[in-house]
Amino acid sequence: MPHRRQRRRPVRRGATAVEFAIVAPVFFMVLLAMFEFTRLNVLRHTADNAAYEAARAAMVPGATADDARDAANLLLRVAGARGATVDPTPAVITTDTEEVSVAISVPLDQNGWVVPKFTRGRTLTSRSTLRTERVQTR
Repeated sequence: MPHRRQRRRPVRRGATAVEFAIVAPVFFMVLLAMFEFTRLNVLRHTADNAAYEAARAAMVPGATADDARDAANLLLRVAGARGATVDPTPAVITTDTEEVSVAISVPLDQNGWVVPKFTRGRTLTSRSTLRTERVQTR
């Protein structure tokens, strides 16, 4: 029987570790960016919904600007938004008020799950304006 030559495979000790060291930082950066932008999207939808619900709470007869703030803050707390400001306009709602507008500002520096690298110094704003359901006296 003829003797077969066996090819020797090159020694690749440590190649996997080197490949992991090159790929891991990029992979984890993409993963963290996905978490950050998902959180940003949740905050954006929550701020939009909170502004709408606050305007709805303020447009009914007898409602006050504090009712609007309470309705918005309730939804913002559910999403865990920190440092958000709710600004209903007008500040005093009377029977002659025709429109109610609610602006919400959420500072993204305080609301990131990861280091706020992508959202540093930015503020998310949302506004909703609705006509009131009051009887106009003229």
